[in-house]
Amino acid sequence: MGSRKKVHAFVRVRPTDDFAHEMIKYRDDNKTIDIHLKKDTRRGVVNNQQTDWSFKLDRVLHDASQDLVYETVAKDVVSQALNGFNGTIMCYGQTGAGKTYTMTGATENYKHRGILPRALQQVFRMIEERPTHAITVRVSYLEIYNESLFDLLSTLPYVGPSATPMTIVENPQGVFIKGLSVHLTSQEEDAFSLLFEGETNRIIASHTMNKNSSRSHCIFTIYVEARSRTLSDEKYVTSKINLVDLAGSERLGKSRSEGRVLKEATYINKSLSFLEQAIIALGDQKRDHIPFRQCKLTHALKDSLGGNCNMVLVTNIYGEAAQLEETLSSLRFASRMKLVTTEPAINEKYDAERMVKNLEKELALLKQELAIHDSLANRTLVNYDPMDEIQIAEINSQVRRYLEGTLEEIDIINLRQIQEVFNQFRMVLSQQEQEVESTLRRKYTLIDKNDYAAISAVQKAGLVDTDGHLVGEPDGQGFGLGVAPFSIKPGKKSKSKKMFKEQLRPSTPPTKPVAFEDFKNERGSEINRIFKENKSILNERRKRASETTQRINAIKREIDMTKEALNLQKSLREKQGKYENKGLMIIDEEEFLLILKLKDLKKQYRTEHQDLRDLRAEVQYCQHLVDQCRHRLLTEFDIWYNESFFVPEDLQMALKPGGGIRPGMMPLNKIVSLGEDDQDRFGQLQQTTLPEGPDSVSFYNAKVKMEQKHNYVKTMMALQQAHRK
Repeated sequence: MGSRKKVHAFVRVRPTDDFAHEMIKYRDDNKTIDIHLKKDTRRGVVNNQQTDWSFKLDRVLHDASQDLVYETVAKDVVSQALNGFNGTIMCYGQTGAGKTYTMTGATENYKHRGILPRALQQVFRMIEERPTHAITVRVSYLEIYNESLFDLLSTLPYVGPSATPMTIVENPQGVFIKGLSVHLTSQEEDAFSLLFEGETNRIIASHTMNKNSSRSHCIFTIYVEARSRTLSDEKYVTSKINLVDLAGSERLGKSRSEGRVLKEATYINKSLSFLEQAIIALGDQKRDHIPFRQCKLTHALKDSLGGNCNMVLVTNIYGEAAQLEETLSSLRFASRMKLVTTEPAINEKYDAERMVKNLEKELALLKQELAIHDSLANRTLVNYDPMDEIQIAEINSQVRRYLEGTLEEIDIINLRQIQEVFNQFRMVLSQQEQEVESTLRRKYTLIDKNDYAAISAVQKAGLVDTDGHLVGEPDGQGFGLGVAPFSIKPGKKSKSKKMFKEQLRPSTPPTKPVAFEDFKNERGSEINRIFKENKSILNERRKRASETTQRINAIKREIDMTKEALNLQKSLREKQGKYENKGLMIIDEEEFLLILKLKDLKKQYRTEHQDLRDLRAEVQYCQHLVDQCRHRLLTEFDIWYNESFFVPEDLQMALKPGGGIRPGMMPLNKIVSLGEDDQDRFGQLQQTTLPEGPDSVSFYNAKVKMEQKHNYVKTMMALQQAHRK
């Protein structure tokens, strides 16, 4: 287990024009906040009323931006989660003090996003920085409203409402919510969509203290599982980050709540009171029993409160004199929380299947080692221990020297050394293959020989010879585009080029769009042809990927329907009673056919899913080829345009072969846009015009999709109501 550490507690003051400077003061250490309250003169001469309080926390965040709050409060907790440490970040305070703004932020504005969306973004950024690990991310969104548990993501079409109420269950691994849906997210935009979906389902109400008061406690949980891509490493780590937005405590006299809002306030204050009791008990070292089960909130957070996690509390307070009593209460809670200690430790688990395979491999290796040792009776000591990094590096050096010819032979010591020698040979060969392929990709457009659609496209374009061999352009500039047309082979001058030379240069150069069309039809015709062919291949792959996705969705729906039918058959069989023959369960023919159908559907689903992964990889590669051709076409056009219309005639001779100026040495002008489709232009426009830069694309995409979904739902409901009328 890890060493014990205290909970970090921060206080964030809501900005206000009516700040009580005489009553609330900050010390220079930026950690201590002093509260001064004037004595009540109505109590008479003998007045023992306390008037001064001092609270020392980890930091006071006054007039702090959302960026500063996240860097101070949450960044380290999220960073350690990918190393296997659990984390919890909780926002506490009176109603209207800014808890939801701190945790979620304003979803309409990217800069004002809170801790939760920033944590999601940081998780996916860190995943990109760890290519050696396969990391999966899942999320869930729980709401505790009036002591009842609700799944904020149950409105998704593939989830649906649960038939049984959710319950809190404890096991040796910890506390979890039975019936709460957990969603796999493979990219940042999907996670934002789930967050926005849950936010739209939260329960809010209005009262005098807050127009949009949260009427429930919400826990957004990010589950992380990191596995090494090395097959021999059977150990992996898991962690979860609980982001808790508590409903605000409120004085009923100030909020003037009535009816349903009054009932909600009663439940909120009761659960927060139980939370404070649990915190007091955790801070008392002499207490053996901690009252976690008094309410759903403390029970659900049992792992987080004083458990195996990094715990952070953000206390939100008002800076106004009218709210001083609630501010004192919130600061007392923060001080009590600082007395609580947690014991963070890495959550390591072992993959049993990998462990068994590694042990079997090790056993077989030891047997072979002993056999060789017995056969070589004239040898002395043989080292059976695994090789360390220094020995592996030495073998790598020997292999490289052997290939270079500076080492005549490699001495054989034992079986491990022989296997490592072959392994190093494989690594060196793989590195050389990658270097050759990288060089070829920089110089040529490579096409897979098994890709018949691509081969057919280049054959139509006349870019392969009769034997199907691809040949690079004869200009020697190292950009492989296929077989050069007969019209531009060495010794054959292009007719259009000859006519161009015979013409006098115009006094006024043509506009770039006009010149660009001429360039694509003449000098740049081959590059333009390849660009169009690659674009058609890209569109064909995109279409196939879309069709495969539709088939996968159809299969998934059929799997769900088959599961429902199978569950119905099982329930009917259980009601009718079990039939057994020699200890084997007997099922009817209809249930047996459903089982076979479900098995076939799952097999189809896996096959289609693998095809979709392959198609996505092909789309990514084809997009790279399209971008490469576009860049080459634009670059060569700019060179041709500048040298044809802006270079003085006395320098034209220098541009000929053998001259002092090589083509391309002229300065480039503005790049003319190439016929991109609407999706390409929209994507580029997004990344260049968004005020917050490319990092905000996923955030805004998820926001737009959520708005489109709700607009669609509203439209359909309006149409249904009109139809009923």
